Amino acid sequence: MVTLKTSKELAKMRKAGSVTAQALRAGGEAVKPGVTTGEINRIIHQFILSKGAKPSFLGYGGFPASACISVNDEIIHGIPGKRVLQEGDIVSIDVGAIVDGYQGDSAWTFVAGQPSQAAQALMDATEQSLMEAIKVMLPGNRLGDIGHAVQSYVEARGFGVVREYVGHGIGREMHEEPEVPNYGRAGHGVRLVPGMVLAVEPMITEKSPACKVLADDWTVVTVDHGLAAHFEHTIAITDNGPVILTLP
Repeated sequence: MVTLKTSKELAKMRKAGSVTAQALRAGGEAVKPGVTTGEINRIIHQFILSKGAKPSFLGYGGFPASACISVNDEIIHGIPGKRVLQEGDIVSIDVGAIVDGYQGDSAWTFVAGQPSQAAQALMDATEQSLMEAIKVMLPGNRLGDIGHAVQSYVEARGFGVVREYVGHGIGREMHEEPEVPNYGRAGHGVRLVPGMVLAVEPMITEKSPACKVLADDWTVVTVDHGLAAHFEHTIAITDNGPVILTLP
C-alpha cells in the first residue's frame, strides 16, 4: 500500500533529507586519491551523528556501515573498508539519515582526481537521467513515466539500465511501496498523486547492465567490469510539482 504524507510529515522528511544531503556532500569532498573508503564512511557517520540524526543504513539488514561506497564497476551496496582510492576512480556514495522518525535517502557519484572521458560521460548521463525523471513527477502522470524518462535518456547514449535494483517509496521506513524501476512504459503503472514520496535512483552502466553480487553478500558489480554510476534524490509529489527533499 502506498502511504501518502501530510504537510507536517513532508516537513520532517525535508529535515531528514537535508541532513542526508549534507552528509553526502561531506563524504564527496573527501573523495581523493589516497583516501580509503572506510575513512569516507567515518566522515559521513560522524556528520550524521553531529546533527542528532541516525544513519539509516548502519545495521539495516545487517549492513555494517553508515554509507554504501561503490567504486568503478561496483554498482551499489559497496562495503567501505581498507580500499585506497586511485586517480580516476569513480565513487558512488549512497547515504540515508533518520530525523524525527523519518528517512532521507540520496546518492551521488564522485571522482577521485580526474575522470576518464568515458567515466565523465557516464556520470553526466546518469545525473541528467535523474533530472529527466524528476521533470515528469507530476500529479496525474504514471510511475512508468519515471522509468521511461531514465531509460530513454541513457539508452539513447549507449548506456545500460540495471533491472535487478530499483528505487522505492520512502517515509518512516527506508523502503516503502511502490517500487520505482529505472525502465518502463510511459503512461503505465501507478498514478502519481500529491503526498507520494519516492526515492528515484538511476543505476546506469557503461556497458552491459548484467550484474552479480559478490561473496560479501552485499556488493553488486557489473559482470563485464564496465563502470557504473548511481544518482538518487528523495522527491515529493505535490500539487505544485515535484519537490526534491534531499537538498543541503
